[in-house]
Amino acid sequence: MVVPSIVVRLLLDSSLETFAAATLGRVAGAALLALGIACWLARDDIQSRAARGLVTGMVLYNVGAVVILGSASIGTQPIGIALWPAVLLHLALTLWCVASILVRET
Repeated sequence: MVVPSIVVRLLLDSSLETFAAATLGRVAGAALLALGIACWLARDDIQSRAARGLVTGMVLYNVGAVVILGSASIGTQPIGIALWPAVLLHLALTLWCVASILVRET
């Protein structure tokens, strides 16, 4: 949220040159912080529908991140040093969330 241009530089080897782009980066950071806090607060609530909905939402977010970041590497654009580690991290988080949902169903 504070310096989104650093994250963009590491992921995409690009800069946030406009005020609108930096503002949007900060909003995305705030959204991620909110998701993280919601997950942290629901960590012990494993049986409720709300917790299942939260984990399902995290699956959607992580799949989206894998697709968007993975597709950013296609083409002739330069990519940052952290792009593929970020893709792999989001893929691992997707698998972890799906496994969590499947375990709760049994």
